[in-house]
Amino acid sequence: MLKLSEVISTFFGTGFFPLAPGTLASFLALLIYRYILSRLAWPYYLLLLLFVVASGIYFSTIYARHLNLKDPGKIVIDEVAGQLLALFLVKPDWKWLATSFLLFRFFDIIKPLGIKRLEKISWGWGIMADDLAAGLLAAIGTSLVILAFK
Repeated sequence: MLKLSEVISTFFGTGFFPLAPGTLASFLALLIYRYILSRLAWPYYLLLLLFVVASGIYFSTIYARHLNLKDPGKIVIDEVAGQLLALFLVKPDWKWLATSFLLFRFFDIIKPLGIKRLEKISWGWGIMADDLAAGLLAAIGTSLVILAFK
């Protein structure tokens, strides 16, 4: 179970990348969305997103406890989940994908509006919560940008 937790938590090893592993995981999520997931009907996409979130909570808890760290940088499944939330219902047009990506990374790094406090929630819940909040803000921001430029 520990090896599976490592694989899922690090998004198949992406978390071991030496430079900005969270940004890389977000970008990989964007590419998977662009070429595969954007074709799913929204109820199936939401089910997949819920599966990623639940798996992220469960497996990142196991892996973080193993490492004896509250939120290890090599755990990047939270960035994948947050980016996928930010992309929900976004047309797979590169300008909107880039907008979503940049807004998600901005909100994930800056952590405005109390998002930072979500990290205090214990283990996998806290690991995932701040990125999901950043993803929600990025989804709202992306929608506003799309509306403004239509």
